[in-house]
Amino acid sequence: MKAQLVNYDQYRALIEGFSSHMWDWYTGTIIWKTQNPWTSMRGQMYDYYLDPNACLFGLRKGSEMLHVMCNPVTKRSMIVNNGFEQVNDMMFVARYYDIEGNETILTQEIAYIEPSDAKMLLPLQGMIGDKLDMDGGFLYLQLLDRQGKLLSDNFYWYPNAEGKYTGLNKMKKADIKIASKTLSSGKMEVSVTNPKGGAVAFFNRVSLVDSKTGERVLPAFYSDNYISVVPGESKTVTVEFTPQQGVTPKIEVSGWNTDKK
Repeated sequence: MKAQLVNYDQYRALIEGFSSHMWDWYTGTIIWKTQNPWTSMRGQMYDYYLDPNACLFGLRKGSEMLHVMCNPVTKRSMIVNNGFEQVNDMMFVARYYDIEGNETILTQEIAYIEPSDAKMLLPLQGMIGDKLDMDGGFLYLQLLDRQGKLLSDNFYWYPNAEGKYTGLNKMKKADIKIASKTLSSGKMEVSVTNPKGGAVAFFNRVSLVDSKTGERVLPAFYSDNYISVVPGESKTVTVEFTPQQGVTPKIEVSGWNTDKK
């Protein structure tokens, strides 16, 4: 069987023609490698046991319809609107927290964005550059509507001047408060509150477990997870699951600098 030679110019023209018409034919997103058949710590959105990992929640956050973000290299803030309507009268708020939990309000400004657009906002490098030199720190961004309701938020942690995250090992404990309630059969709501005056409650994982055995209840679907809560604020997570006979569900929350509760 003879191998057929492919003319490079023809092949390139074919690919370019396909690319130019692709968005006329299809719209959507292709996600590669959503799960792994082996137990693993990375490269997947849910694992062998149907437990959703941090990758899923990072992807969900980055794909939200209205999204506030910061370029981690240039530290330029942005708003992304994946919807088809203009959004007006928003308040953009940027706050910095050091390892001890001390807050610095970097900026507050009115913002708007056109449909299907990505809009550059303030460069934050000059505002937080020197603050990160010793131990690094945290950047918390919010978009609020006219009533103060949260539209989008984003949380970043930065290394020190040497590019190391050793400051995370110096964080003091955050004494978070947990409250949960049953909304309906197979649906619970969890609130994680971090009181004022303490450190950032960093990277908290909400888990649904069997109160008798301590084993995870899987699959369970979380509206958000691996959350960080700044001092004086709360985060709410909704958990949905299929009730199982003989299993009494219980919520557990544990984080980088928080005790399991």
